[in-house]
Amino acid sequence: MEAFTHEDKTFSKIVYADKEVKNREFERCIFKDCDLSNSNFSNSRFTDCTFIGCNLSMIKLNRSGLNNVVFRECKLLGINFHECEDFLFSVRFENGVLDYSSFVGKKMPKTIFTGTSLKSVVFAKTNLTTAKFDNTDLLNAVFEETILKEADFLTAFNYRIDPELNTMNKAKFSLNGVAGLLFKYDIKIE
Repeated sequence: MEAFTHEDKTFSKIVYADKEVKNREFERCIFKDCDLSNSNFSNSRFTDCTFIGCNLSMIKLNRSGLNNVVFRECKLLGINFHECEDFLFSVRFENGVLDYSSFVGKKMPKTIFTGTSLKSVVFAKTNLTTAKFDNTDLLNAVFEETILKEADFLTAFNYRIDPELNTMNKAKFSLNGVAGLLFKYDIKIE
């Protein structure tokens, strides 16, 4: 990973835990079974990249760009995505763990979370218009001043969302999940 620009490369089983790898550009790259935990990728760009089975926990992405990046079966604990560049920010998460991560203030319309653990994730002031939370665990996730217009929570579970603190026009919820919208009223639904 010595070069500053990487195009159409596959990185397999690379261990760069606790390393500093700043100011890099990755285009159409695949990262497979890599350990990049607690590393520093600040000021880097990832465009049309896919991460598969990687450990990215606590990775630092200050002022980094994530444009059309897919994370499949990855461990992404405690990542401050809100420190990434806003310009062209576009991500997708499939069957991974994002617990304790932060998306404060991010514009993420149409973002898809599939089979993902989002425990204690912070979505304050986030734009999640038409986002899809497919079979996601949102235990203790924070939604405050979040735009959830037309967001799909039909198969999401363990969420607690205050409709008075969030914009939720035409958002979709299952009947089983209604309790997560009424939690603050301390009522019993049977």
